Parts: sequence; structure tokens; C-alpha cells
Amino acid sequence: MNIFPDFGAVGGDEQLQSIVGALLTFVLIIAVLMMIISGVTWALASANGNFQTATRARLGLWVACGAVALAGSGVAWVNFLLGVGSTL
Repeated sequence: MNIFPDFGAVGGDEQLQSIVGALLTFVLIIAVLMMIISGVTWALASANGNFQTATRARLGLWVACGAVALAGSGVAWVNFLLGVGSTL
């Protein structure tokens, strides 16, 4: 018995895949820009003694790292589930 999702049954599956790919690219670009801005802000705020801004910039950096990790792991998780689904 071979159980696998039938992506061909969905109308416009190629457009759906291109939209998801574009959204993933958009998320990754925004997260990298957020990491750069937060890192620079953290460095400048720490150098000037503004520790409240430095703390918020550090939090922004960790949030950007988490967004990148979730976006990347989401793709890996779906690929893993599709691989497991075909073996059931």
C-alpha cells in the first residue's frame, strides 16, 4: 500500500509551490536584514552605554535567528513527513 499526497489533485499546484518558495525567500531575506540591523544596533548601543536599547537589539537578533531556524526546519520537517508518508 503506497500512501502519498497527490499534489496533482490540487488545481494550480505549480503556482502554489512557486508562491510558497517566494514566501520562504522573503522570510529569509527579511530575517537576514533584521539580524544585520539588530547586530549593528546592539554594538552601537553597547558602545555608547545605552543598555536598554542593547537588550532590545539582542532580543531582535535572537528573534531573527529563531525565524531563520523555524523557516529552515519547516522545510526539512515537511520533506521528512513526505518521506515517511510514502513508506506507510
